[in-house]
Amino acid sequence: MSMSTFRTAVVRTAAGPDSIEIIDVPLVDPGPGEARVAVAAAAINPVDLAVAGGFFHASGLINQPAHTGLGWDFAGTVAATGPGVDLAVGTRVAGLVTGFDRDFGTYAEQLVVRAADLAVVPAGLDLVAAATVPLNGLAAAQLVDLLGVAPADGNRLLVIGSAGAVGGYVAALAQDRGWQVTGLARAEDEEFVRALGADFTTDAEPGWDAVADTAVLGEGGLALVRDNGAYVGVRPNAAPNAERGITVDVVETVPDGPRLGDLLARTASGALPARVHAVVPLDQVADAHRAVAKGGVRGRFVLTP
Repeated sequence: MSMSTFRTAVVRTAAGPDSIEIIDVPLVDPGPGEARVAVAAAAINPVDLAVAGGFFHASGLINQPAHTGLGWDFAGTVAATGPGVDLAVGTRVAGLVTGFDRDFGTYAEQLVVRAADLAVVPAGLDLVAAATVPLNGLAAAQLVDLLGVAPADGNRLLVIGSAGAVGGYVAALAQDRGWQVTGLARAEDEEFVRALGADFTTDAEPGWDAVADTAVLGEGGLALVRDNGAYVGVRPNAAPNAERGITVDVVETVPDGPRLGDLLARTASGALPARVHAVVPLDQVADAHRAVAKGGVRGRFVLTP
């Protein structure tokens, strides 16, 4: 990398892993309230596969004329700061960039972001592990906000997909709000789910006070909620229609620096799981996407530039 450009992974014509290109783009200085981060690690998420596959282009959510950036969460070190930012250069940070329609992403050597969206990574947590927290951790925390404090007369929460990236966090975090959590997952995931402090089942009966549907079952998840209960989903375009007096909410994840700081601290202390399956060089991003697409892996693939 010369000092004037950096490498980043993009798609021009989104058509799956083979369409991902690594290009050089100009280095830019951070503006007021912004920081430039030297990216050390960027986690791969299912949404990235959908962007690279053209799903959001086809649905009209992406209209980038030249190229579309890949990647939502990251960890790294502060390389430069704009006016009004009190982060020291060299500080280890993690963060999240959201939205589909952008020409940059976290699969890159450098990234300019709002400093307020960053969280400092605790000393005991390595940057690869930290990179797996922002998107899924904040999605779970904000989903639990939608559930709120468990009602005294009905605190039984079923977490569908409780061994997944978002579901595992929901199962852990919802207990802080008084929910009695049961995780629904495959039999081989029982040990992981119980280690979060949740009960476990492979086959849920209807009648739950609330359901967190992190596996996007939709109507099937709604059917497990009792009359006048609560359903919270994770995909805005896939929410089931409300029925039987059930409250239906869907989380739309947004950056939140202070909240992320709390999640990173809990990860560093071991209260939340840090699951890294493999660390892959940025040059091998297409192979990593193919591996994620095969499914069946419980940890994250993390790219390093």
